[in-house]
Amino acid sequence: MKILVGMTGSTGAIYGIRLLEELSRLEIRTHLVMSEWAAKCIAMETTYTAQQVRSLADEVSAERDMASSVSSGTHKTDGMAVVPCSMKTLSAIANGYDDTLIARAAGVTIKESRKLVLVARESPLSAIHLENMLKLSRLGIVILPPVTEFYTHPKTINDIINHGVGKCLDQFGIEHDLYPRWGA
Repeated sequence: MKILVGMTGSTGAIYGIRLLEELSRLEIRTHLVMSEWAAKCIAMETTYTAQQVRSLADEVSAERDMASSVSSGTHKTDGMAVVPCSMKTLSAIANGYDDTLIARAAGVTIKESRKLVLVARESPLSAIHLENMLKLSRLGIVILPPVTEFYTHPKTINDIINHGVGKCLDQFGIEHDLYPRWGA
C-alpha cells in the first residue's frame, strides 16, 4: 500500500506528523508533499523541524515540482490525504486550480477515482468554505475535520490527535489501535 500525504499551511500540523508516524509504524509507504506554509506551521506549532517531518516519509516531492511522479495518473497510489488541509488548498482542489503539486496531485487522485481525504482545518466556516466542501463531497471526496470526540474519554491532547489520525486511517481501510472502538 502507498499513501500520498499533502501537508498545507493550516493549523494542526501535528495531525499530518502523527499520520506519517503511524503509516511508517504500520510499514505503509508514503510520499509527502509539504507546502512552504506547512513547514512554517510545523516550526510554530510543534517541536519538530520540517526536515524531521520529511524524514518520516519514504519519498518527498517539493511543492513546486510539477514534474514529480505524483503529478501523473500513471503513478499508482492507494489514495491521498491532505492533513491538515487549508481552505486555500481545498478551494484550489474544488475548482481544479492545480497551481501547486498538492492541488495537482489531489486533482489526479480525483480523476483516477482514488480515495481522497481532506482533513479540513478552519473555524468558523463561511458559506464559501461550505460550498467548496459540498462540491467535493458530491464527487466522493471525504471531508474529515478533526473534530474532538469524548466517548473514548481522552486524557491527553495526544489521545485527541490519535483519534483524528485514526479516523483518517479508517477511510483507507487501514487497521490501527489509535483509539478504542465504540462498543468494543
